[in-house]
Amino acid sequence: MPPQPPTCSVEFRARYAETDQMGIIYHANYLPWCEIGRTDLIRRLWRSYADLEARGVLLAVTEATLRYHASAKYDDLIRVVTTLEQVRSRGVVFTYEILRVDGEATKRLATARTELISIDRGGTPVRLPPEVMAAFRGSE
Repeated sequence: MPPQPPTCSVEFRARYAETDQMGIIYHANYLPWCEIGRTDLIRRLWRSYADLEARGVLLAVTEATLRYHASAKYDDLIRVVTTLEQVRSRGVVFTYEILRVDGEATKRLATARTELISIDRGGTPVRLPPEVMAAFRGSE
């Protein structure tokens, strides 16, 4: 059986500023929630994303997809479960499950996927540093 890909979960409350005129979380705000999950997973696997940038390596989103299943409202407890699905020499793929938490019950709000490419400050694709690849692959 192959090893399970790295996963982490983060929880927070939906903020009033994220709602639209209908009182539900505006659809574009789910992408920043994915970023919260992604940066938290990077920190758990290696170090902070800021540390990666300090090494001159940036992760640029090249593709993002979201599928909405239900809506969230102000003050809902949100859980973002992030999985590092793929690590390549110059890029990574993350998937996300965004849930509303109500006690022990959860409701799927959205699923998402992002592909990111490793670039330098000039925008040129570069290889991920070996120690980052090893941490992401679980061998550090």
